[in-house]
Amino acid sequence: MDKLLQQFLAIAEAGSMTAAAIALRVTQPTLTFNMRKLEDTLGVTLFVRSSQGMRLTPYGETLYENARLMQRLYDNMRSTIAEQRVRNERGISLGCGYSWWTLFIRDLVINYRREHPNAPVQVSLGNQLRCMDQLLSGDIALFVAHEIEGLSSSAGTEFIALSQIHNGFFVRKDHPLLGKPRTRAEIEAYPQVTSSPPESRHQRFFDVSRRRARVETVFDRTSFAFGSNSMAACVDYVRASDAVLQHTHLLAPAFNDWGLAALEQKETPREVLMGVYVLAERRREERVARLLDLVVSAGRAALPPLKA
Repeated sequence: MDKLLQQFLAIAEAGSMTAAAIALRVTQPTLTFNMRKLEDTLGVTLFVRSSQGMRLTPYGETLYENARLMQRLYDNMRSTIAEQRVRNERGISLGCGYSWWTLFIRDLVINYRREHPNAPVQVSLGNQLRCMDQLLSGDIALFVAHEIEGLSSSAGTEFIALSQIHNGFFVRKDHPLLGKPRTRAEIEAYPQVTSSPPESRHQRFFDVSRRRARVETVFDRTSFAFGSNSMAACVDYVRASDAVLQHTHLLAPAFNDWGLAALEQKETPREVLMGVYVLAERRREERVARLLDLVVSAGRAALPPLKA
């Protein structure tokens, strides 16, 4: 708010130039000069000086009413901006797949909300390539996912490993494959379901030599019968068919609650790393570093420990 109007309000409310000068911590001559300047600007007399102090003229009364309104608007604006700044400083934005949401991100978010009830929280659920897209676009600060094989170094990311996992195979609870260990060939003889259907726009994340093998671009040529980035849709499809859902083995308890059973595998499953991706250039930013510490701590508490 304009300094002259603030000084005018102080004089009007204090009732004297001396008292206002003390409250504002300025000299009385400074206030006298500034009020004459304000009166000259408006072309009217604002105060009548008497032995009892400073009394507002009708012009002064009009200015006082409007200046008080301006002061309230100014104070409200500053308060709103301050609250917004606090929310932004404490807010978090991250991405993850449904597995990691279920296993530990959900609890992390709920606990964070309890500690910071006014802070905005953004969680983007999707496969690791969608999350990578959002990370590079600046929409999220980091994301939790499997380690992405063949990822181009030009992406400029860092990967912080949290655990080793392997893929399990899940079917409806009366599926013909249940009852004994099965080979990979036996499992793949049935229709396959994925919650991470490939998108051709994500090919740019991979080294040229790995693109064709890593990302299928035409749906009809892929090895799965049904794909959806909705886990609920995948579960519904598997429960209603002979299809097999390939997904992180750690989600077996949740799938059991949803009516799916894990297949026994004859071959030893291939383990891969999972962890957190963050942009190398932003890792040491205070907000990003704080969120990274929070996610890493929650992940290591909830997931199997890394093997030596």
